[in-house]
Amino acid sequence: MQAEPRKTLVGAEYEVEVGPVAHGGHCIARTAEGQVLFVRHTLPGERVIARVTEGEEGARFLRADAVEVLEASKDRIEAPCPYAGPGRCGGCDWQHAKPGAQRRLKGEVLAEQLKRLAGLTPEEAGWDGTVMPAEGDKLPAGEVPRWRTRVQYAVDAETGRAGLRRHRSHDVETVDHCMIAAEGVSELGVERRDWTGMESVEAIAATGSQDRQVILTPTEGARLPIVELDRPVSVMRVEEKDGGVHRVHGRPFVRERADGRTYRVGSGGFWQVHPKAADTLVTAVMQGLLPRKGDMALDLYCGVGLFAGALADRIGEKGAVLGIESGKRAVEDARHNLAEFDRVRIEQGKVESVLPRTGITEVDLIVLDPPRVGAGRKTVEHLVTLGARRIAYVACDPAALARDLGYFGEGGYRVRTVRAFDLFPMTHHVECVAVLEPVGKGA
Repeated sequence: MQAEPRKTLVGAEYEVEVGPVAHGGHCIARTAEGQVLFVRHTLPGERVIARVTEGEEGARFLRADAVEVLEASKDRIEAPCPYAGPGRCGGCDWQHAKPGAQRRLKGEVLAEQLKRLAGLTPEEAGWDGTVMPAEGDKLPAGEVPRWRTRVQYAVDAETGRAGLRRHRSHDVETVDHCMIAAEGVSELGVERRDWTGMESVEAIAATGSQDRQVILTPTEGARLPIVELDRPVSVMRVEEKDGGVHRVHGRPFVRERADGRTYRVGSGGFWQVHPKAADTLVTAVMQGLLPRKGDMALDLYCGVGLFAGALADRIGEKGAVLGIESGKRAVEDARHNLAEFDRVRIEQGKVESVLPRTGITEVDLIVLDPPRVGAGRKTVEHLVTLGARRIAYVACDPAALARDLGYFGEGGYRVRTVRAFDLFPMTHHVECVAVLEPVGKGA
């Protein structure tokens, strides 16, 4: 006998006292019956009317938006972006919070994840508790940094206009202008064009060069439009059959600049989105690792070779770097970008598969910059056997970072320092660099 379907609570409203911030861009509240609400568009300490957006009776938790603020936090401001708010664009989580409050909230999330998943206080992690803004991003309340050098626009099927997805939805919020888009993206004028027949348009503005690129994903059977934007661009197309990215015209790559080097990034491949991010992270990683001439180093999940290049510059001709990356095009770019270094090798494949096959049993330094899900127990258990003097872990998800730091602790490594950077202003995301060393070393 089938159980009766549970009654949806979508649209139900509750007056609630808002509690602490949680990982994911929302705060925690409870209904009078004790059911947990994850509430967006609010701040700790506020009293709000929360309208349920997802959930049903008896569910472990409900998702909700704050649709009316009864008692406001001193950190609340009017959202500068006209597209922010309940039911609107899902790209930004904290438009309604002062910039300093945004960074404090991110710090609270990181501290909670470190304690819950790694058993570390900020002091034990060598972290001063602050989340540092990127150079030039410390702006007054109401002003928004223009930092996003890569914007994935969705296209509204009815109007052909470009916009951004609403939170946890396929619906498109069409926009005239995205406030966090970098100047190089905004000046293309993507929002002012008709994109009928396209599913999405990704706009890329390189840092350190004038390269601009758009990547078009057509709907099934649609033909590409003639792309005429306000600045010269290369055009790429995502193929329906294989999902590959192919050149239509112009260069199949953009040239990015960091740490005094130029990097080729092809086919919409990964590069840090904030224009200051690559330099900020290289500096933090190198300050943490302190490379020496002749070191043997690993760069795992190496992308187009950002950290491998920085390491190679510093360890000299007698040192060596092995990079491992799963993406075929990224590996081609990394090999091109680092061709001048005889003792840099880039291998293609998943880290957990390739690294054991290399036969490497000992290294001096390791840097890993895994995807959002983190490295995982199996990879960490292998890394701790290599005896590295220092390990730098770059992470964009504090929960995955904290979990993996716990695994490193089980394997005999302690966290020496953690640094946190606000490289995604107005969103809940935060970038971290943790530096580890063997237990007992330097204590």
